[in-house]
Amino acid sequence: MNLKKIITIISVVLITGLIIYGFILVRQIFSDNTKFSENQVYVYVPTDSNYEDVKKIIAPYIENMNRFEMVAEKRNYAENVKPGRFLLTKGMNSYNLVKSLRSNVPVNLAFNNQERLENFAGRVGSQIEADSLSLLKSFKDSIFLKENGFTEENVLAMFIPNTYELYWNTSAEKFRDKMIKEYRNFWNKERVAKAAKQGLTPIEATILASIVHKESVKKDERPRIAGVYLNRLRLQMPLQADPTVIYAIKKKSNDFDQVIKRVFYNDLTMSSPYNTYMNIGLPPGPIAMPDITALEAVLNPEKNNYIYFCASVDRFGYHEFAATLEEHNKNAKKYSDWINTQGVKR
Repeated sequence: MNLKKIITIISVVLITGLIIYGFILVRQIFSDNTKFSENQVYVYVPTDSNYEDVKKIIAPYIENMNRFEMVAEKRNYAENVKPGRFLLTKGMNSYNLVKSLRSNVPVNLAFNNQERLENFAGRVGSQIEADSLSLLKSFKDSIFLKENGFTEENVLAMFIPNTYELYWNTSAEKFRDKMIKEYRNFWNKERVAKAAKQGLTPIEATILASIVHKESVKKDERPRIAGVYLNRLRLQMPLQADPTVIYAIKKKSNDFDQVIKRVFYNDLTMSSPYNTYMNIGLPPGPIAMPDITALEAVLNPEKNNYIYFCASVDRFGYHEFAATLEEHNKNAKKYSDWINTQGVKR
């Protein structure tokens, strides 16, 4: 066999080997490498995770880790791990898996109607990496509170209920800083001026809105209720808001899970800065996180001469309003008689 034939044979063998190797390589890179049944799953890579940590996190979802590692090493992923929330879709190949682990997917974080700062921190902590304790610490930071005009009692007013897009690995401080920015955006010159027209600061308007929010779930009635409370404030009479008494009872017992449907006379005399039967003016902080409609109701209240209101027995969920105590007492008796027939003890 001459040299030319030998070279030809060797060349064919090498080319065949390269083709086979290339085929294997392409298969390793571009063939399906997932093993979950869902159409998509999210994986969460904590801050300061390394390559070994990531492999443990994604292992339940990867069919062949060796194939993944080969691609990850060739694409220098091992030295460039990123924390965050990452989307894996069924049928992804190793190349796309690595690509996906470099694309942090934002979280749509939503919150509303939280009664306490602790409840709020827990809700946020369930949606981002920062836990409730670190969030609470950042919210109550004395320097932050002083610089932004809040206290521990009223800082809940800073959080405007909405849906916000942010990254899962957002720290407690970055989340807090985003919220103060959103607060300032909400309280623009127009809204601040509307609050001032009612004799309120933005924080005071939020505190009153929290009471309006708790008084009625009927959004169309909230401007009227806001008008009643503003009338009481102008007359320097107690707000006499049952929701504040309920909040005071919960706060005193440190049990915010209890359901209180009825307020009794003895409750109205309890000593608490949140008892608006015993104290004139607003309580020291919101009794809940008011939604936007309650805030807008306080900023755009109905102009009326009502001073009193109580729950209606004819239109459930709504209230009966009165300008005189005599008229109110008739409405109140009607409601009291009805609720006694329902056997509501608390």
